[in-house]
Amino acid sequence: MHRRSSARNPLKRDGLRAPRVQRLTGARLTRAFLSLALLALSMAAPTPAPGSGRRLDGVNVIMAPDHPFGGSSAKRSLAELRRLGAGAIAVVPFLWQPRPPSPNIVRGDDMPDEVLRAAIRDAHGLGLAVVVKPQVWVPASWAGAVAMDDEAAWDRWFANYQRELVRIARIAQEEGAQALAIGTELVLTTGRPEWPGLIADVRAVYSGTLLYVAHNADEAELVPFWDKLDVIGVSLYPPLGPDADASGRRATMRATADRLDALAAATGKSVVVAEIGLRSAQGAAARPWESAEERASPADPQLQAAVLADWLAALDRPAIRGIMIWRWLSDPDAGGAADTDFTVQHKPAERVLLCAWAGKCDKR
Repeated sequence: MHRRSSARNPLKRDGLRAPRVQRLTGARLTRAFLSLALLALSMAAPTPAPGSGRRLDGVNVIMAPDHPFGGSSAKRSLAELRRLGAGAIAVVPFLWQPRPPSPNIVRGDDMPDEVLRAAIRDAHGLGLAVVVKPQVWVPASWAGAVAMDDEAAWDRWFANYQRELVRIARIAQEEGAQALAIGTELVLTTGRPEWPGLIADVRAVYSGTLLYVAHNADEAELVPFWDKLDVIGVSLYPPLGPDADASGRRATMRATADRLDALAAATGKSVVVAEIGLRSAQGAAARPWESAEERASPADPQLQAAVLADWLAALDRPAIRGIMIWRWLSDPDAGGAADTDFTVQHKPAERVLLCAWAGKCDKR
């Protein structure tokens, strides 16, 4: 099920969603049950209001080949996004390592420093808030598989990751990005003791909102360092069942949102859903994390629109400070009715977002 890519620049391939691990086992499962028990005890606590600052409602914008940030086509793409009523974007610089147990993590070549700066400036020029959201790219795998074989390798991995993250954080600070993710879906790393020191290093150079993006509610309930961050971040790709089972997927979504409410109450932090998305393809609801490379399927843009509408309704809660869709491309002509990937451009999903963000709802 793993997507295959040997390129250090993941943007040379069309599909950008990596495979997702859906279950936690062994000791982590035990911790999950314990965490749920503690969360249940905390439900008497009031749900916190969204944190200070603006909501982060918008999309993850991925830089497409031949459409770099700072260029005219990328600016047109962002302007179209702003027309839909988006208030924020997530900019995604990739870090790269050759294998899950390799400590040799480096900055990818997809987004040099000046291009990252241009992305932030382009967005700010349109009045969009910016979340800088680094993600780790592992060929034929995903960030959630990153784990070292011994303590020496862990030391090297964190030293390398810290170096690259602080470099990105300095740019985020200098360009006034509103928020910065210290990591995305690094499921097997978050129990490590290095994270508090890494967070302190980032705080030393970046004064905006800090978050970590956990993989589904499962990981979010296990992260031990929420107290050191400003908001909780999470990506949501739980299985949603058969495409036609709208009532079933809505129940799953409500249950997921309930878990986020409980976590917000337990931690006193509001939640940013940093990723929700679905391919516009038949059968996508059962495996929302699955990329176009993993499974060919006829296009179904109406399914994508319906699922995103259901998610937006389920997540309309006081504890949720923002919802960011996966994904939008810097190519203004991307997507379209025949496209079967996650991109929402030029598909019925745009009408869903226009309704949610700008209040311009199709009454048909």
